[in-house]
Amino acid sequence: MARRFWIETFGCPKNHVDSDKLGGTLLADGLVPATFSGDADLVVVNTCAFVEEARTESIEAVLALAAGRRPGAEVVVTGCLAERYGGQLAEALPEVDAVAGFGVPVHLGGRPGGTAVPAFDLLNLPRPPARSPWAYVKVAEGCDRACGFCAIPSFRGPQRSRSAESVVAEVAALGEGVREIVLVAQDLAAYGRDQGRGERRIVALIEAVAERVDRVRLLYLYPSDLTDALVDAMAGAGVAYFDLSLQHVSGPLLRRMRRWGDGRRFLERMATIRRRAPGAAFRSNFIVGYPGETEDDHDALLAFLDEAQLDWCGFFAWSPEDGTYAAGLDGRVEPALVAERLAECSERQDAITAQRRDALIGTDVEVLVDRPGVGRTYREAPEIDGIVRVPAELAVGELATVTIVAAEGPDLIAAGASGSGDPLAPRG
Repeated sequence: MARRFWIETFGCPKNHVDSDKLGGTLLADGLVPATFSGDADLVVVNTCAFVEEARTESIEAVLALAAGRRPGAEVVVTGCLAERYGGQLAEALPEVDAVAGFGVPVHLGGRPGGTAVPAFDLLNLPRPPARSPWAYVKVAEGCDRACGFCAIPSFRGPQRSRSAESVVAEVAALGEGVREIVLVAQDLAAYGRDQGRGERRIVALIEAVAERVDRVRLLYLYPSDLTDALVDAMAGAGVAYFDLSLQHVSGPLLRRMRRWGDGRRFLERMATIRRRAPGAAFRSNFIVGYPGETEDDHDALLAFLDEAQLDWCGFFAWSPEDGTYAAGLDGRVEPALVAERLAECSERQDAITAQRRDALIGTDVEVLVDRPGVGRTYREAPEIDGIVRVPAELAVGELATVTIVAAEGPDLIAAGASGSGDPLAPRG
């Protein structure tokens, strides 16, 4: 009987791509997917190590999965937590059989019949066909930036971009049923800069992928790299959705973060984008409580939220990360004050998001049906933002025009399809 595997994934979309490729490797080695973790012979936990909360969640899951495994099953911890803390983690988790980053070969426990986990290059591994009408595709690994709060370059290394040909080949291999590709990387707009001559090649990559699918979405863009050509390429690829990595709006605080920009520059750039791509949707994330953040800085962020009118936004408390510049800074903000500021930001943004969703009531929108009764317009990134509830009879994978009749928090409710022609006909 074939050995069964289970992969539990935490963290960002890039980790989900890694897990997908790891699953493809295990399938090629003759293993088969388990129906649940307790039925698996091999349990792999792909961890996140970005902030303390993510590390805690990953470790708690490792312990729970180890406790619930079937007799003789092996547990492997991999991903960012394993790559960052390796030996320390192995010593702290005697419950697991191996702790290994993706580039480290492992033979589990030396047991007869134990699973060998080889070293491999995740970026260029093949992956199985997609199981939904959208898929993440990672186009680069690592990062060349030195943001004060981020430890990723210390364990993921400098940026290493894939060739455009390998990305397009992966898109093709995902299958004809994929209508939307979500490109991801630590520094997506800098794609190709490390491949000689220092030139970014993200626009050409978008255009190449757009020849194969209806929608190309980009996640994680540094505002300083968002050129007019990139804005036009994104809008032309069917997804005027701009996920901007802003982190804060106070100029002095951003300098302490070793980041570019300030609220005025961000608003000016967003205004330009809205002129070039009317109806553009915006998402961003902000760090609250970074060392040195003052009440004036916090008030500036609240004012920015009011003026920017972002569609989606996430707020995260700063956490001191070993080896980062910020870990040694003075001016730490009291946890109670950080919690208060987080609540204020979330309350302000929740109201803005609700208003922007309400504004879509009565409009006709094109949705991609992800699963029965659930779709998304270009305004919603998969697994991150709200959804559109659509009639259950719409086929999964179809692009359909529907009318929005109500909003429930971040989600929209659609009536039946509408518009000229056949509203259920796929585009392209």
